Amino acid sequence: MTLDDVPALARGCAILGTGGGGDVETGTLTAVRAIDEFGEVPLIPLSEVPDDSLVLPLSGIGAPTVAHEMLMSGEEPLLIRDEVERTLGRPVAAVMACEIGGSNGVGPVGWAARLGLPLVDADGMGRAFPEVQMVSMYVAGRPVNLVVLADVQGNVTTVRPVDGLWSERISRAVCVASGASALMADYVLTGAQARGAVIEGTVTKALAIGHAVRDGSDPLGSLCATLDATVLITGKVVDVERRTGGGFVRGSLVVDGTGEDRGRLLRVEIQNENLIALEDGRARACVPDLITVVDAQTAGAISTESLRYGQRVAVLSWACDPIWRTERGLATAGPRAFGYDIDYTPVEELSHG
Repeated sequence: MTLDDVPALARGCAILGTGGGGDVETGTLTAVRAIDEFGEVPLIPLSEVPDDSLVLPLSGIGAPTVAHEMLMSGEEPLLIRDEVERTLGRPVAAVMACEIGGSNGVGPVGWAARLGLPLVDADGMGRAFPEVQMVSMYVAGRPVNLVVLADVQGNVTTVRPVDGLWSERISRAVCVASGASALMADYVLTGAQARGAVIEGTVTKALAIGHAVRDGSDPLGSLCATLDATVLITGKVVDVERRTGGGFVRGSLVVDGTGEDRGRLLRVEIQNENLIALEDGRARACVPDLITVVDAQTAGAISTESLRYGQRVAVLSWACDPIWRTERGLATAGPRAFGYDIDYTPVEELSHG
């Protein structure tokens, strides 16, 4: 991963962030500064991680609106690495993005550079999700074992939760106490434990998405073709509701259709990420499938905290990784996991319904 790779990665991660994961601007600054100071980062497939070596999944936890304004000190990955190695008694061999979406997909490049470690071409979501247990490692049944959080003040908190749900409850409480933003390592795994439990190739995918948006004469068309995405609506943002509490950003936006979509209204519900798109009371797309709001002209992603009245946007949706469509995957991150009393239907079926 070089300085030239970071802009494309940021564009791709912003798309995969489904509105959350933190604004990529912050992660981009972190990555560029770290590469400039500490050197380029080897990007390796999971197959190159030895069975008994530790993989450190890192991500920011908290409300994106807070993380955008309260920047990290830069010491957090060092504090977490040292605590993990002290607790588990072996060195960390590689960094991995816990979620490829948003700043949490770009930040690991900088964190890996600062730690002098390679970055694994994989993550635990294939997108962004708001809660700690909403990772492929939990769906695959891997034990949590260890969660370590570090904040900008230098506090380090080690948690040994009994399961993924408790890891969310305790980590969220620690995050709120830290000002609603912290860096976290969860599901620290060996190479052997990671195999079959993470979503591989997602850094490479984010780079491909970023190049598709930048290089094509029709950015939106190129993006849709790369993702095999459905355009749910093209129009203008006419209402944004956003509130921060409990370590999350919650709210909604309404898009008023223009052109061929004139006369239509699409409402998107948010919990850090875009969760469900509703039209006339009917779901047009829902988690765990991805829903992203992009600029109608440039196809650049618009994050939750950047939504504004009057923006000309397109709302896209496309299929999630197959692990999320399993019974345990849907129980973890399907619509009912977020309190919506609807059954999951794949976006490719809803878009033709």
